[in-house]
Amino acid sequence: MKRHFKYLLPGLALILCACSISVKFNGSALNYDIYKTINISEFPIRAALVYPPLQQTFENKLMDAVTRQTRLQEIDGKADLSMSGEITGYSLTPQAVGEDAYATETRLTITVHVKYSDSKNPANDVDQSFSAYRQFSSSLLLTDVQEELCQEISDELVDLIFNATLGNW
Repeated sequence: MKRHFKYLLPGLALILCACSISVKFNGSALNYDIYKTINISEFPIRAALVYPPLQQTFENKLMDAVTRQTRLQEIDGKADLSMSGEITGYSLTPQAVGEDAYATETRLTITVHVKYSDSKNPANDVDQSFSAYRQFSSSLLLTDVQEELCQEISDELVDLIFNATLGNW
């Protein structure tokens, strides 16, 4: 019996270490008896600096998040919920300065202004700007990293916007 216990204890420890509980808070806190439709308008770029693919990238990611994380039907026209806005900022700023007084890091910041309306409960309306950024080495050309950075920043912006509006945390 003692010999079996010697193998049982490490085996149990291995099984317990391999198991984990994961809770992910994504999705909405909407009452689907009340809310059935959403209208998401275009988000045109109104920033001084423009990267044309950004609008489509951001809009697609926002629509994907709403589709994946809610049961709302996206419609044109009057809906229970509506979301509109514009991309108001697309800026580059130097961050870290090297020994030669040139920037070694550059920050790309994107800002989106969102107007979210709840036709059933106007207290839930949101009119707010959201910003996110990524830094990259100044030795790289923006054109080489721009698409990847815009994808990452758009993901973060969509999460922030979703949580502030549909997530209703």
